[in-house]
Amino acid sequence: MKQTAIRLEEPGRFASVSEDLTDPQRGEARIRIRCIGVCGTDIHAFHGRQPFFEYPRILGHELAAEVVSINGDSDLRPGQLVAVEPYLNDPTSPASKRGMTNCCESLQVLGVHCDGGMRPEINVPSRKLHPSSLKSPDQLALVEMLGIGHHAVNRSRCDIEDTALILGAGPIGLSVLSFLRLKTRNLIVADLDESRLAFCREAFGVERTIQISPGEPITSALLEATGGNLPDIIFDATGNAASMHTTFELIANGGRIVFVGLFQGDVAFHDPNFHRREITLLSSRNATSPEFSEVIRAIETGAIDTAPWITHRMNLGNATELFATTIADKNLRKAVISQDD
Repeated sequence: MKQTAIRLEEPGRFASVSEDLTDPQRGEARIRIRCIGVCGTDIHAFHGRQPFFEYPRILGHELAAEVVSINGDSDLRPGQLVAVEPYLNDPTSPASKRGMTNCCESLQVLGVHCDGGMRPEINVPSRKLHPSSLKSPDQLALVEMLGIGHHAVNRSRCDIEDTALILGAGPIGLSVLSFLRLKTRNLIVADLDESRLAFCREAFGVERTIQISPGEPITSALLEATGGNLPDIIFDATGNAASMHTTFELIANGGRIVFVGLFQGDVAFHDPNFHRREITLLSSRNATSPEFSEVIRAIETGAIDTAPWITHRMNLGNATELFATTIADKNLRKAVISQDD
């Protein structure tokens, strides 16, 4: 079976390519891609700034799909709407055996390390498909992104007494906020962009926000927002080296820092300060298999509302023409690519 995929040939240049779609192997399902979320990873890859990335590559890892066929035993059925877990782990690896499927030693992420979902259909392991009663592919296309925030909050061990600061109110920061507000109401969000902060106030009810000025410390504004105490937990969702380095000065004694974003470089900190405050530093990568189902349940029950997220739309037929202008739009919050009917 032949189909046409959209492939990123090199930074800034997509091409339509013809490919063969083989029958799914034992344990795999063929799925029809219904909706693709455009992630910061895709944007960085388009600009040539994504770590662990090689060209050419078919992008697309935030995927909502419809089951076409299944090879092997499975509870899935054709026609079922699913969210795709794009983290292809080795179930026999040491990390996977400990339940850490998100950071398997030989992890391959669809659309990053191997070809992803910017094509009509694809074969994936059946165990990577998470069914839902939701009727909207838009909602399921946001599950992977929301899972990143859910996993970061789980890593933080936040409780109702903690004061938490989120640095960066882009999609990943918002995914953290979506789940963090279910743990504590003592929230502060900081970002360079006032429109992003306004969205946090309006859509999430965040009462305390800080607009950051480049190169200026936020310590005074942070202490004012917290009543004189530094935050117990900081989530850095910027992927910016300078921002990540400042967290060691902004965290309370005994506090926890969670790096959700990443950059291509080294993180350095002053060890006496690190030890004096007894800081816990955590990285957070992807989400585990159970967390995908937890995110879906949160959307289904209304605990998470995805309605305000999507600001831009494309379809698979015009994505190559619209991608560059869409990701450059200063009003972009979240873009999705739909499959043509």
